[in-house]
Amino acid sequence: MNENLFASFIAPTILGLPAAVLIILFPPLLIPTSKYLINNRLITTQQWLIKLTSKQMMAMHNTKGRTWSLMLASLIIFIATTNLLGLLPHSFTPTTQLSMNLAMAIPLWAGAVIMGFRSKIKNALAHFLPQGTPTPLIPMLVIIETISLLIQPMALAVRLTANITAGHLLMHLIGSATLAMSTINLPSTLIIFTILILLTILEIAVALIQAYVFTLLVSLYLHDNT
Repeated sequence: MNENLFASFIAPTILGLPAAVLIILFPPLLIPTSKYLINNRLITTQQWLIKLTSKQMMAMHNTKGRTWSLMLASLIIFIATTNLLGLLPHSFTPTTQLSMNLAMAIPLWAGAVIMGFRSKIKNALAHFLPQGTPTPLIPMLVIIETISLLIQPMALAVRLTANITAGHLLMHLIGSATLAMSTINLPSTLIIFTILILLTILEIAVALIQAYVFTLLVSLYLHDNT
């Protein structure tokens, strides 16, 4: 069990070639589309959820910030589908890789910050020095605010990686315990299996919530810079 504990987090390969790119491109293929004027219930529900989520995230933005609505909607759909597919047995979850999450967080954060410096440079610089700061504390506060700004993409990526990885590890441990107890004590096995089912339901919720939190934080960074 200990040898295979982290096996699901190793990037898969096909004939020695990395297959992570194919896995990343696979979730968008599962999003149903329609060529007809009248949609079915599945597509109607999907469009309603996307519209509801986008409306909630874009309500606080001005006209310039709302130009990011398509990107943010695509981001939350991609992260949610990737997290959910990772709950399937013998599957690989790209969002457990810190490198991939950083690859999503850094460009979005950098784009929002650069937009802020281009459009509202005075307000952007004002964040580094709160109003009413005593003169002796100015250098220290500027350094602290600069560090807090630079660690924002790292916080985004680490939060998503830690939550998804912890859930998968816990499911793996409880699943292994269920299998080990099945030959020893049947009542205990049923109790542990019930816990595993409840944990799986919780992980489905976590997969969706983490996708929403990641996208919402990017939206907040955008709001601060537009």
